[in-house]
Amino acid sequence: MSFGLHLPDYPWDAMAPYQEVAARHADGIVNLSIGTPVDPTPTLIRDALAAAADAHGYPTTHGTLALRRAISDWFARRRGVGGLDPDDILPTVGSKELVAWMPLLLGLGKGDVVVRPTVAYPTYDIGAHLAGATPVPADSLADLPEDVRSRVKLVWINSPGNPTGDVLDVDGLRSIVDDARALGAVVASDECYGELGWDSWDPAQGGRPVPSVLDPRVCGGSHHLLLAVYSLSKQSNLAGYRAAFTAGDPAIIASLVNSRKHAGMIVPYPVQEAMRVALGDDAHVADQKDLYRRRRALLIPALEAAGFTIRGSAAGLYLWASNGRPTWDTIGWLADLGILAGPGVFYGDAGEGFIRVALTGSDERIEAAVSRLAHAVR
Repeated sequence: MSFGLHLPDYPWDAMAPYQEVAARHADGIVNLSIGTPVDPTPTLIRDALAAAADAHGYPTTHGTLALRRAISDWFARRRGVGGLDPDDILPTVGSKELVAWMPLLLGLGKGDVVVRPTVAYPTYDIGAHLAGATPVPADSLADLPEDVRSRVKLVWINSPGNPTGDVLDVDGLRSIVDDARALGAVVASDECYGELGWDSWDPAQGGRPVPSVLDPRVCGGSHHLLLAVYSLSKQSNLAGYRAAFTAGDPAIIASLVNSRKHAGMIVPYPVQEAMRVALGDDAHVADQKDLYRRRRALLIPALEAAGFTIRGSAAGLYLWASNGRPTWDTIGWLADLGILAGPGVFYGDAGEGFIRVALTGSDERIEAAVSRLAHAVR
């Protein structure tokens, strides 16, 4: 008898030999691969966690009303989504678990199709496999043959996108929503980099805010068949807290709450309190974004001088880059410089030839990477 779900090997395990090479650099490794936050969690959030540490009772799956109101207020203030009913909000144990379990929690199974972007976070495919459904890469439902379209039950949007940093504007989002609704399919929009727009998508620099799928300009004022998924990992350095949430269609949220009650998928109360405080404070988000903006401004010219072309990368914490060589050749070349980047092939066949370079290095490590790239060019 064999055991297990027979899923693909975890892709990042393939990076071990390259990490060993990079770690041998005399000045140490510069790890810009996975993109884990390296800056401190803001003090006000840590204080909120500590103040809620006497959590002797079971927390509720649906989350406290105070947290859900804070999320609703945040949507109105930061995402252009006013009047969101706190009942239509659900905190989750990070966003990755929700992405992975969404098809199963929606009741999908054999024969059902889950559509995800052509270059995409691999967990969208894993979620489909866990439910026994079929993942299909497509950036437009119109590109699918009719026999596939008729079986589409879930459409993943990722804007800003990981790894490409592409942003869908209001018209782009509305087109996907309209097409999916015509099929009766749920649209789940992974928006966890929504506060991290750059250039024309950076309000602090005179740009537009990144739109949400729940924006009335996108959804026509109805959240029917729509879910927005968000995480505080990046904007608040809360990756270790596993702090995220989803919001949208009242019937879907109610079903998710019920299923998660049965499964015990609950955000710990101290983390809920930390989330509540974090969502009420915009200053620390702006400060963190300033750090990433400066690091991005250093890395882009350094990569371009080393022969890379930056594609997309209009938002998020990554630079999607190519130097015209096969992905693994480039990963090896960078590892020899003591720099670890993410292989584009982890994000689908369309990622061949690309690498993903994270902005999540300390100032000192980013400067080290810039210096090493410049030295390699010389």
